[in-house]
Amino acid sequence: MKRYLVVANQTLGGAQLLDELRRRVERGPCRFHVVVPATTSSGGWTHTLDEARTVAQERLRQAIDQFSDLGAEVDGQVGDERPLDAMLDALRRWQCDEVIVSTLPAGASRWRATPSRILPPASNRSARSDSCHRPSPTRRL
Repeated sequence: MKRYLVVANQTLGGAQLLDELRRRVERGPCRFHVVVPATTSSGGWTHTLDEARTVAQERLRQAIDQFSDLGAEVDGQVGDERPLDAMLDALRRWQCDEVIVSTLPAGASRWRATPSRILPPASNRSARSDSCHRPSPTRRL
């Protein structure tokens, strides 16, 4: 069974990420571990870490339900407010075959301007895995 680490927040319910995960499920049995960083928003959505965690927990619950409907095993966690730290924390405890990072489009994403800002070089990863970056074509609220 292939194991995938999915790192996303605002784009969790987006069609592009769902299509990406559906393709993985069609290839064979798989398990997704979803990490939702508890990022605070500068746009007025969440101002405190407690609010960010509450929003992230609800997004995680919805994602687990939605991704389970694809036919995969799914679990997850709310992670650190810094996406890279959230991902690295998960990689320390959870071995995977591939990391899938879903972000808002360039310019709208505060997580990174390029894939290399969130994904550490392969030599620095705590798990041997491939990575896949899927920016969302539109902003997801």
